[in-house]
Amino acid sequence: MYDSIDKNNSSGETSSALDMDLLAKLIRQQTQNRPLFENVAILGCGYVGSAVADYWQDRGHDVTGTTTSRERVAAISEIVSKVVLMKADNLTSLQSLLEGQNTLLVSVAPMGSQEASESTYADTYINTTKNLVVALDQAPNVKQIIYLSSCSVYGDRQGAWVDETAHIDPLDQKGHVLHQAEQIILQAANHHQKVCVLRLGGIYGPERDLVNMFGGMAGMTMPGKGDRIINWIHRDDIVGAIEFARLNGLEGIYNLVDDSQLTVKEQIGRVCSAYGLPPVQWDASKSSLQRKSLQVSNQKIKAAGYDLIHPQLLV
Repeated sequence: MYDSIDKNNSSGETSSALDMDLLAKLIRQQTQNRPLFENVAILGCGYVGSAVADYWQDRGHDVTGTTTSRERVAAISEIVSKVVLMKADNLTSLQSLLEGQNTLLVSVAPMGSQEASESTYADTYINTTKNLVVALDQAPNVKQIIYLSSCSVYGDRQGAWVDETAHIDPLDQKGHVLHQAEQIILQAANHHQKVCVLRLGGIYGPERDLVNMFGGMAGMTMPGKGDRIINWIHRDDIVGAIEFARLNGLEGIYNLVDDSQLTVKEQIGRVCSAYGLPPVQWDASKSSLQRKSLQVSNQKIKAAGYDLIHPQLLV
């Protein structure tokens, strides 16, 4: 299944506008002489993919974006040169998508990712990356592949620090699938194709405000101490890091989280204070069902030269 629709004037919602002043500094971070305009493909125009498409299109690149939903074609066509209706794991569709492309961003996720089954995860990530490696072997114009993964591959570290050299110990089979997909896509790297894997923290930003995530807890008493550490990254910084990876030809695995390193108690406290909500109480006599707590290091990507747009959590 591979249906392409050229850009048109169909109405539809687009992603919230990015702060172009903040993102403009990315161009100053360029260290390689990349072409002014490139052919770029985005496999998966969801929350992040659509934001990147909007940014790249505004910069003058020829952007091809994909979706599995016919209902989203009109909206996506507003922010890309061409929108393709396809399944991400279809080899023939992938081969067609990559023709003439210079850069590929892989930003796939199963529909209803929070409730998706383990088999759906495997179909989405394992089958997609396996077929991508085959398709990329026949796509000589593609010089850069940027693959979005998750810090969930690290599992629970009981608050300890981890960096990209840490052993992988996911909490569930879905985490193992994500790590396996990373290893598969890294096989596409060779002397003329660079592969960069970005492990993302929890994603927030426009339409994913923290008050919407935490506000419902205001005034409640929650089990535990609230001492778990959740690592976050703003959508603007995901777009920024993707562009930085493209401009600088990054290779290998990089964590992408902000500098906050706050406990859940501190995060919710900031949200409640900022919005005038009643504070959350914590009952240490009751055990929290949430296990995962870790501090993810972002030093590798910062050492490469990337400056965070939002280094601290925005509430």
